[in-house]
Amino acid sequence: MTASETVLATLEAGVLKLTLNRPEKLNSFNEEMHRALRAQLGRAHAEEAIRAVLLTGAGRGFCAGQDLGDRDPRKGGPRPDLGHTIETFYNPALRLLRSLEKPVICAVNGVAAGAGANIALACDIVLAAKSAKFIQAFSKIGLIPDAGGSWSLARILGEPRAKALALTAEPLMAETAADWGLIWKAVEDAALMAEAEALAARLAAGPTKGLGLTKRLIQAAAGQDLDSHLDMERDCQREAGFTDDYAEGVTAFLEKRPPAFRGR
Repeated sequence: MTASETVLATLEAGVLKLTLNRPEKLNSFNEEMHRALRAQLGRAHAEEAIRAVLLTGAGRGFCAGQDLGDRDPRKGGPRPDLGHTIETFYNPALRLLRSLEKPVICAVNGVAAGAGANIALACDIVLAAKSAKFIQAFSKIGLIPDAGGSWSLARILGEPRAKALALTAEPLMAETAADWGLIWKAVEDAALMAEAEALAARLAAGPTKGLGLTKRLIQAAAGQDLDSHLDMERDCQREAGFTDDYAEGVTAFLEKRPPAFRGR
């Protein structure tokens, strides 16, 4: 089910697979694709049947960021308010991704540039084809890293590498990104989608509430002191302990069988 051909959406066995689908433009964002992705992320929040999200791109690239075709200065007219674009489109999508208490896997199948790279980095687990590369392309056109890029790069890589990637716009190949801890792993190109789909299916069959609480805790950790975080762990563990999935997990352990989690 999909409201727009710019983002293809399929739901199978609890996995909502979203494919950015403007391959002739390296899946760069126009307004329609912004709205379609936001709608699907909202759907992931709303529907209990969705227990994991898998995000990828059609064709030879993941996403080249914003489509600049409609912003050609040679056409004249007033200069675009890029802050409005960020506030209206990118920031809501990033907030939906980060606040979704279900696993989000990203399969980067080719170039991920500009906001495309940073949307990938906002996902929970990122797998990339070995031929893929991440480019903070903003400095090439006089802009700053958006879509959370200046936050995620500094938080994950530290200031020296974050500054170098942002200021030079040099491509970072997938294997180096994995070595640096920017993504989960780089895999052979031909194996990418099979591995990503298997991972998404495994997580979708897991204890959804517990996985979501884990995501909440890890995302909050950097902004809290230990004492506050211990209190948060206590509260989240209390919440997890009241779930049907916890009862099923313990029962399955005692009965020496695989658990049949229902995401509740």
